[in-house]
Amino acid sequence: MTRFIDVPDLQRWLRQRGVAAVLVDLAAAIRQDFLRWEAFEKSPRVASHSPVGVIELMPACDGVLYGFKYVNGHPKNAREGKLTVMAFGLLAEVDSGYPLLLSEMTLTTALRTAATSALAAQAMARPGSRCMALIGNGAQSEFQALAFHALLGIDRIQAYDVDPAGTARLRRNLAQVPGLRIEAMPSVEAAVAGADIITTVTADKRQATILSDAMVPPGVHLNAVGGDCPGKTELDPAILARARVVVEFAPQTRAEGEIQQMAADFPVTELWQVLAGQAPGRGSASEVTVFDSVGFALEDFAALRFLYAQAVPAGVGRDLALVPRLDDPRDLFSLVSTPGLALAGTA
Repeated sequence: MTRFIDVPDLQRWLRQRGVAAVLVDLAAAIRQDFLRWEAFEKSPRVASHSPVGVIELMPACDGVLYGFKYVNGHPKNAREGKLTVMAFGLLAEVDSGYPLLLSEMTLTTALRTAATSALAAQAMARPGSRCMALIGNGAQSEFQALAFHALLGIDRIQAYDVDPAGTARLRRNLAQVPGLRIEAMPSVEAAVAGADIITTVTADKRQATILSDAMVPPGVHLNAVGGDCPGKTELDPAILARARVVVEFAPQTRAEGEIQQMAADFPVTELWQVLAGQAPGRGSASEVTVFDSVGFALEDFAALRFLYAQAVPAGVGRDLALVPRLDDPRDLFSLVSTPGLALAGTA
């Protein structure tokens, strides 16, 4: 049987465990898999683009388990009362090909994106960072705020969105989090003033300049999340030109991330190298650092593995007859035949 976790199942588990606690544990699981980088088959995601959005498949395999995620990105959906991003995923055993877990990944993608952002910031932001600007207060914003609060000790968030209702919702949803203060700011410039970390997570599918070079002082760490497909960026290229840039998987990020604006040989470091101690995340207190995050299949694999290891033993979800169970595995037709009845077309 295949374990199936739907949205209500995951809701109940997250409310029981607490979102912040899950983010901390999930970040640890993602770190573990990045440190096994060489064990994975890796490839850029397969994307089908349309004028209004993108649909993607994201596979990863470590030789023992195989995982993939189906995910979309349709900015117009919010105006139609639909989610901009939704996803589901599957984890299977390589030895037999049998699926172990089929799970929702809309909530899970928000969790893994925020956990990865904070994991990178732990290695790249200045020690003692306490103030974060959060530009773009959509569906991802609460998860980013909680991850940075739980993993880095961020206690003040300066939030801005072109839609004030988004910022109001963010403040309302996290109003009861101890030790976290969220302030609504009137502009991007006001939000980034004095911030140690700047997170950009906007949704519009266009090449935008959410941050100009003049807005980013020395020493700031940028968590650039919104630029995640060809033709979609948030940062002034001049910021990248003077920054240390860390990416998840360079072949994918060069096509989809902020560095799509730069030359093909623009130097970057992959996150696994930083986590493994093979490269520094920051060279000095005055250096500008950028985590050019587009989302990589290894993170989804880690999230599915985490759910299977943590949630399934806790009784989350239910078994699903996704694969037939047969006395004779060669007799698939037995599932549809009726003993004693003649086949259609016979005399």
